[in-house]
Amino acid sequence: MDDEPLNEKPDLTLGFLKKQELYGMSVGDLEERIEALKAEVARCEDALKDRGDTRSEAEKLFKF
Repeated sequence: MDDEPLNEKPDLTLGFLKKQELYGMSVGDLEERIEALKAEVARCEDALKDRGDTRSEAEKLFKF
């Protein structure tokens, strides 16, 4: 059985990320961070696209 509560707000750690000090990070760490954030943006965009596709298909199904 899944231990996660239903309807729990997603953990959006952007608030934490925005507060982190960047000046002390190395160039390599910053580049790694950028790549990780780009990958997360792409994943979010894919999720939005999938939802849009699903909605589009549902609307076609129920249109008269």
